[in-house]
Amino acid sequence: MRYKAKSVNFGIIYGQGAFGLADNLGISRAEAKEIIDNYKKEFPKIQQYMDDQVNFAKENEYVQTLMGRKRWLRDINSSNFTVRGFAERNAINSPIQGSAADMIKLAMINIHAALKEKNGQAKMILQVHDELVFDVPESEADDLENLILSLMTTAMPLPNGVPVEAEVGRGKNWLEAH
Repeated sequence: MRYKAKSVNFGIIYGQGAFGLADNLGISRAEAKEIIDNYKKEFPKIQQYMDDQVNFAKENEYVQTLMGRKRWLRDINSSNFTVRGFAERNAINSPIQGSAADMIKLAMINIHAALKEKNGQAKMILQVHDELVFDVPESEADDLENLILSLMTTAMPLPNGVPVEAEVGRGKNWLEAH
């Protein structure tokens, strides 16, 4: 169920149509179209966001992250449907993915500084997309869990007070932590 929900959420944001969603979920195109239509009815601001991003990109030939990093989209006004469609999907996706990248980088900078200040043995060893992996002695784990959660959720406040959520998993390896 989680996989299907993610497929719908990300598929719609990335511009996937009924054909792609149907193939991805193993359902009929009619059912996929109904899911997409209902999603857009339930969350009309998502469609508005997507339309606004594409329109902004068509006027300016770029989009930007919440921190102002620009992604240039020179093909956004292309007469070639396929080329333009790719640029339109990037106009929607780049601000989301780019802002997430900005957020995790800020969190990493803040966490690194906090770990250095604590002068313990814990080390941040790996980033995988929106996850951070740490090597932490058991004696430091409880204190660091709260610190890391706090620093990750406050690294970059989102507009309109949208909450940032993070969670911690523990284990002797990355697989166990999930």
